[in-house]
Amino acid sequence: MSDTEKFPILFLIARPAAGKSEVIDFLKKTPVKTRIERFHVGEFAEIDDFPMLWTWFEEDALLDKMRHPRIHSDSDGYFLHQYLWDLLIERFGLEYQKKLRNVPNYAESFTTIIEFSRGSEHGGYRSAFSHLDPQMLSKAAVLYIDVSWEESLRKNRKRFNPEKPDSILEHSLPDLKLERLYKDIDWPDVSKNDPNYLSIQGYQVPYAVFDNADDVTTQRGEALGNRLEQVLRKLWNLYNKHSN
Repeated sequence: MSDTEKFPILFLIARPAAGKSEVIDFLKKTPVKTRIERFHVGEFAEIDDFPMLWTWFEEDALLDKMRHPRIHSDSDGYFLHQYLWDLLIERFGLEYQKKLRNVPNYAESFTTIIEFSRGSEHGGYRSAFSHLDPQMLSKAAVLYIDVSWEESLRKNRKRFNPEKPDSILEHSLPDLKLERLYKDIDWPDVSKNDPNYLSIQGYQVPYAVFDNADDVTTQRGEALGNRLEQVLRKLWNLYNKHSN
């Protein structure tokens, strides 16, 4: 397999509960041969900042128990410093470099899917993009899943499993926290200048928008597969056009 058949790096971004994790779950369960042919996604590698930040929350809870100062967040679960959001983005580059180092033929075989959400309140995508590793940007594409704030709120409530607050597919935020952190987003602003490419650190990074207003992601069925294939075909054509 070569980069002529697959995306090397795919950033998957959206509001919380928009369908990112469901798309990843669908792709993981698609046989690799079909996945390459339909979606241009190769051997699967995922980097998600949720497990990273959840570890911080767990550590702070343990520090509270030990009667030591919290490091990352206050007692309401808000970061003590805005730059911690950008630190998570810097971690993407670090984790990617470790994969390149540790996995033989990683770049030739794998598609790295990097999943995250950012709201304007904590810097938005503009701040996040400024902290991405340039080595990743040079071979990346962006898939944005578009849902309204109301839909994000609805699905955030629906997916909550109090028994598994650390679960990728079942974690949730309280309504007030979701509103404060994610109701306002800067995606329309960062993407307004060009319908096909984002200007990030001097790189022209191709992007496509997956409209999920009708929630085709929850069922993981063929409606999701067909729409995902259509959107990723467009993105693949943009990626190839730009690469050539």
